[in-house]
Amino acid sequence: MTNIEKRLEDEKKRIDAIETPLELEVRLRKALDTTRNPSRRPVIWKTLTVAMLLFLFVGYHFNAFAYYGKQILGFDDLITGTLKDLNNAGKGQRIEKSFMLDDETKLTINGVMTDANRMIVYYTVTDPNGLQDTFSDSFNPNKITGMFTSSNFEGSNGQISDDGTELKGMMDFEPPSPFAKKLTLHYWQYIGNNQMQQEKISFTYDPNKAMQTEIKQSINKTVKVDKGTIHFDSIVASPTLTVIKGSLKVENFDRLDLALHGIELLANGKSVEIKGSGSRSSLKGSKFEVRFDALPTNLDSLELIVKEFVGYKKLNQTIALDYITGEAIDIGGAELWMKTVTLTSKGIEIKIATEDTVLLDKVSIGEQSNITPLETTINQQDSKEEDGKIIKERTLVFDTTEMPEHLKIGGIHYMKKYDKKVQIPIK
Repeated sequence: MTNIEKRLEDEKKRIDAIETPLELEVRLRKALDTTRNPSRRPVIWKTLTVAMLLFLFVGYHFNAFAYYGKQILGFDDLITGTLKDLNNAGKGQRIEKSFMLDDETKLTINGVMTDANRMIVYYTVTDPNGLQDTFSDSFNPNKITGMFTSSNFEGSNGQISDDGTELKGMMDFEPPSPFAKKLTLHYWQYIGNNQMQQEKISFTYDPNKAMQTEIKQSINKTVKVDKGTIHFDSIVASPTLTVIKGSLKVENFDRLDLALHGIELLANGKSVEIKGSGSRSSLKGSKFEVRFDALPTNLDSLELIVKEFVGYKKLNQTIALDYITGEAIDIGGAELWMKTVTLTSKGIEIKIATEDTVLLDKVSIGEQSNITPLETTINQQDSKEEDGKIIKERTLVFDTTEMPEHLKIGGIHYMKKYDKKVQIPIK
């Protein structure tokens, strides 16, 4: 195998190891919807009810979505945080229109809440006989359309009643056009015999009740990191969210998860809660969004801080393979634990552990005259320490039967502290 072939194979393995961003999953699903194999059943309802926003956004900060306000939308549960305040202030729009789905369950669109960053659809599903797992096949949202509107579904969350007859949920879509006075919800429905078809239901909408954008302006600032640059393009602050958009030219951005969560937004000197982040690649480069909670009403200052982001440190460090003492080994300021070194049918396997924010680069074993590069990594497992630190254990596999004396690490990708600030003028 030539060097070029080897490099291509290594790159393929690296790409295969990359997890699909959740936002990309939604986009791909939309594309697949147009050519969906009719024999494929959609995601079961239970999965839908526990799924958080799929927007890339890595949506594990959407705690407000687990509750429902009754003051505006007629729900019995409570809404927390910003959405609760907006409900109490009467910022939603009641719809209260019901539809009978083909499986005799009733879907009620209770209301919507819209602004420049999102459209939240509040809904209720009821079946006196009890909601079944297969109900998910009857209601798999896809998009909302209307005049100048084609808003992608970005995720949902719901909660089933104790008796299993009612589900209250919230669906998140891209914001609608201010010209749309009628919206159509498109969804996939299972019709039996492993067949499904697309359905749609429409309801009226008053764009005049959409909440007004508070800040919409350019940022146009660039921050340098080890392997490239982060360019902050714009900020759109609406009553429900604050969205920072930008572009990335960072060579090793995809080597670590949640790198965008190292970006902090300060309003009046106080940190604004991050709600999610995501990125997508195109022929024109990588674009990203970071979503934060709504800004305070009286805003005096606004600042972005790249506290942490993926960095790179060159090491060329050699570790003796008989050094298995259980003690941490310093690798450029990070910690590595050597677990075992064994000869198996796959070759030489070395089990190691590091913090989850550390990825080894240019790993090999052997001596200068007989170096064997890393073939693959298997059996990756995460565990949480008592202090909350996440430790990633995995096994490095090398295609050789010769027991080496050393493990060599060329460098590490890691979450590096940058603390670089970007001032956002308040216009």
